[in-house]
Amino acid sequence: MYKRALSGLLAINLIFLIGVLSLCRMEEICRKLQQTVSEVHMEESLLADKESIMMGIASRTSSGQRVVDCSELQRESKYQLEQADLEVLLRIVEAEAGCEDEDGKLLVANVILNRLNSEKFPDSITEIVFQRENGVSQFSPIADGSYYKVSVSEETAEAVGRALAGEDISRGALYFAARKYADSESMRWFDEKLTLLFRHGGHEFFSDKKALQ
Repeated sequence: MYKRALSGLLAINLIFLIGVLSLCRMEEICRKLQQTVSEVHMEESLLADKESIMMGIASRTSSGQRVVDCSELQRESKYQLEQADLEVLLRIVEAEAGCEDEDGKLLVANVILNRLNSEKFPDSITEIVFQRENGVSQFSPIADGSYYKVSVSEETAEAVGRALAGEDISRGALYFAARKYADSESMRWFDEKLTLLFRHGGHEFFSDKKALQ
């Protein structure tokens, strides 16, 4: 009788132990499943953010800045630009005039588009921005790498949109320079070879001398 009771008690304890182990195993499985689901969601979110940035879909970055809606800019544009050219234009305006007011950004965009319309310069925005003369980049953000680090602001997008829609306040300028940051040799070339049109913010805007004759 005693042995039978002891066997029954052992059986109950064994069943209880198996139940506890099974429960722990199930909890572990659930935790791993939740972790896997979270990782998948995170990867999907990162992929969606990357695609949004590349395609210009309006969203917000971690800094709170809106990603530019390139398709909207294209609809309002008087220029037929490739997506890659539009992204290059946005980035170079941000890199060159990120600290300027919106008109300062518009002026830089105007200069790029003036070059696009000039026979003196290459036939695409990308070629213009990455053009090199005697091994020297035409735009300092390309030379120093800051072009690749910028995040395009909403104000820059607005300024570029105005330029693409046909607004031009540049008086035909094909060149600009920030005298405060340029080396003396570079500014000597601007002063001797070009005609100063006006100043705005930290930039001076120039045209070819013959263009005013």
